[in-house]
Amino acid sequence: MTISPSQPMPINRALLSVSDKTGITDLAKALHEKGVTILSTGGTAKLLADAGIPVQQVAEVTGMAEMMDGRVKTLHPAIHGGILARRDNEKHIADMAHHNITAIDLVVINLYPFAATLKNQDASRDDLVENIDIGGPAMIRAAAKNHDFVTICTDPADYRAITDALNQHGGITEPMRRQLAARAFAHTANYDSMISRWMMDDQGLPPLSQQLSIAGDAVMTMRYGENPHQNAVLYRMADRHPRHGVMTATLIQGKPLSYNNINDTDAAFELVAEFDHPAVAIIKHANPCGVATGSDLQAAWQAALACDPVSAFGGIIALNRPLDATLASAITSIFTEVIIAPDADDDAKAILSSKPNLRLMLTGGMPSDSPSHLMIKALAGGFLAQNADAGEIDKDSLTIVSRRQPDAREWQDMIFAWKVAKHVKSNAIVYAKDGATKGIGAGQMSRLDSSRIAIRKAADMAEAAGISGDPLAGSAVASDAFFPFADGLIAAAEAGASAIIQPGGSIRDDEVIAAADERGLAMVFTGMRHFRH
Repeated sequence: MTISPSQPMPINRALLSVSDKTGITDLAKALHEKGVTILSTGGTAKLLADAGIPVQQVAEVTGMAEMMDGRVKTLHPAIHGGILARRDNEKHIADMAHHNITAIDLVVINLYPFAATLKNQDASRDDLVENIDIGGPAMIRAAAKNHDFVTICTDPADYRAITDALNQHGGITEPMRRQLAARAFAHTANYDSMISRWMMDDQGLPPLSQQLSIAGDAVMTMRYGENPHQNAVLYRMADRHPRHGVMTATLIQGKPLSYNNINDTDAAFELVAEFDHPAVAIIKHANPCGVATGSDLQAAWQAALACDPVSAFGGIIALNRPLDATLASAITSIFTEVIIAPDADDDAKAILSSKPNLRLMLTGGMPSDSPSHLMIKALAGGFLAQNADAGEIDKDSLTIVSRRQPDAREWQDMIFAWKVAKHVKSNAIVYAKDGATKGIGAGQMSRLDSSRIAIRKAADMAEAAGISGDPLAGSAVASDAFFPFADGLIAAAEAGASAIIQPGGSIRDDEVIAAADERGLAMVFTGMRHFRH
């Protein structure tokens, strides 16, 4: 009889060999009741036999016992021939008969728990190597390749669909086999990517190699993406040393975060991680509207909020210290979408519980820079990848280019403003004084426009607060890239800034330095740019 791939494929023989035993006994019982012969290995075979399900050991089929501590057990023509043979190819059928190979119609495999081992900080390198599955991926790929005739299943969540298909159609339909095969290849690709990423990191090799594979497991299907007509899913990448942040955070209260919430919360937490002193950042649309450090979080909060209390409404608040009751009470005075912090005490949690729509996320720690931390941007037909912007500066690394030397306060404010500018969309201009932002200009096509926006916002906030005088008098201003002309610097000077920090490197640096000297400004060059697009 000619077998067509378009027809539902019956299951007469199944190979079940799983690391995750969830639901496997129920699946095996359902298959046995339909007269399916079940092959299995090791722990899976024992589990099924103990449940009273007849099972044939793979070793009986291959004629060879497992060897090398189980490294070799299914890598045999009696197994792979049964999986790979096309049922409509007379030569394949003849080869099977000649070598006494019986067809395998269903392969149920999930792989050694490499991801779980990777998360175990006590696991040795040998533990990780031994949890690299070889036979499993080979069988998965073989079955997925021959999906015209063979059904592959790598996810316990699909067991019910398989039994339902057998009940309804007497076999597995072609669309279902194709879908399962596509997911199987994604499964092995994810697995190999995870191993490759670990091995590169383990050897201290740069992750930006000739071939870069990015893989993740779906954590949450979002209601929508940036806009309601866009679909979105949150994925988690396996990592030996996961970076504290949104992906390690526990949602203590509030509804699941949206796509935009997650993006903004990540930006906020990465910003406060820049500072050793208590710091607060308030973020809207991935840009800070107020950032400050202080002697404690309460002081930092008040200074950060004062920068732009209007934009702070409905914002994301990030802290680099545990949240306490005093600050929790202060934050509840305005509408806030998310608070993210390394921890929170019980009193703070109790206070926030009165605001059930406010999300509280606790990360368990602060992020530390890692060479394997990548930033990825999708393109049409590809993606860009780069190391995270971990460029650091200190007083000794900066070059004073003005005649006037910065004083101690100006040094502190310049370095603070520079760290904030690193997290502001380009073109970025940040005015700061006494460890707090006073005006922020973000994302403009002209650096001069960014400077003017920052100045105007500072003036508007001062007027709204009833503060007289020049709000930017004596401030430091940071520019994420060089001033191409002196006009941006002149605007800063006219606004009251007394110190400038910028990368330098413009062909008009001499003109810009001269403009600073004419106005008595202190200016330093970093030699480092902080574009953020």
